[in-house]
Order: sequence, then structure tokens, then C-alpha cells
Amino acid sequence: MFREMRRKNQQLPSQESVKILQNGTSGVLAVLGDDGYPYTVPLSYVYDQQANKIYFHCAKTGHKIDAVRRLDKVSFCVVQQDEVVPERFTTHFRSVVVFGKIRIIENGAEWQEAIEKLAARYAPNESRQNIQKEIASSAQFVMLELSVEHMTGKEAIELAKARKNG
Repeated sequence: MFREMRRKNQQLPSQESVKILQNGTSGVLAVLGDDGYPYTVPLSYVYDQQANKIYFHCAKTGHKIDAVRRLDKVSFCVVQQDEVVPERFTTHFRSVVVFGKIRIIENGAEWQEAIEKLAARYAPNESRQNIQKEIASSAQFVMLELSVEHMTGKEAIELAKARKNG
């Protein structure tokens, strides 16, 4: 169902793709927007490797949530490295692209668990009490859960060669 990577020699091992998702702090979510135009939006996220899911928070209204309600198939990209090498007319990059289905979590225990994961990711030294207080004061959002169906990581050919040569 998903295309194979054309430049397989640049494909990252799956554990490297997972590391990029675990260590990244933002990525770009792509959805089918208005009138069939793609809509992309940068977002903070948390990746739950055990569940193989990515969580985001989102306003209850707007372009992104309308698109998610229209079609649950999305793509998400995280760029770990993007070093311009002007003298070589290239970039040394590492990135991961995820495809999957997204769903809206509006409230309840699932919502609470998802927002706590996100809060712990971005405020790891905050007490649970402070996190709960902040969540309660700004609960005008939903959580989005992206179930990962396919993931590929890729790096610049120069980085791939260097990694293989040890």
C-alpha cells in the first residue's frame, strides 16, 4: 500500500527513525485541506513508541481540525538535521516521514492521558500537580492521536556513506 523508498541506500534503519521521532520537538502535519489543497502545519508532539502513536493538541475549531474531521489519513514529517553545504550544492539532512490515521480525542481518560504525555515531554521537571493545574486552566482544546501505519527515515547520501564506512 505504501511506496518503497526509491533511494534505498539512503533509508535509515527503523530504530534510527524511532530515535528521530523520540528526540524531535516539532514536526509538520499534512492533511487534506479545503478544496482539495494540502494543508501543512508545524506542531509540537509526543511519540509513544510502545503504542506506536503520536499525540498533538489542537484547537476545537479551525482549518486543521476541519481537515481531520473530513479525512483521517495524514502524513507527519520530522527533520532532525538540515545542514546546508553550499560548496557542494546540497544539504546533509536526516528526517522521518510517517503515514497513518488520525483521530480526535475530545475528553475523558484518553484525553487526560494524552495531554499528560505531551505535558511531560515538554515540561519534564514540572510536578504532576502543576501540570494538572495548567491543563485545567486551558482545557479548550482536543487531542489528536496519530496511529502510525508506515514510517521511513532518510538521510543525505553523504551521511549514509559515512555511517556505513563506520
